[in-house]
Amino acid sequence: MGRWVRPEVFPLMAAMTFVTSMCVFQLTRNMLMNPDVRINKTNRTTAVLENAEEGEKYSQHSLRRFLSHRPPEVFPALNRFFSSADE
Repeated sequence: MGRWVRPEVFPLMAAMTFVTSMCVFQLTRNMLMNPDVRINKTNRTTAVLENAEEGEKYSQHSLRRFLSHRPPEVFPALNRFFSSADE
């Protein structure tokens, strides 16, 4: 009959679960918070929505505002170590 529990599959299942949860989170966030998505009928009847401030709030969320003031480096200390001219 064979063995049903295979430990070598656990890392793959963990990675796939993580990626699937990220996709579900992003799709749910877009569906519920995106100003361009119109779920209820009153918003769908409007051809053009005048919601510039809502769109700005959606696109400039708190994580993006936090990262906009940081240098675009993953490991700044490691970059400084290897780019220093000390010889």
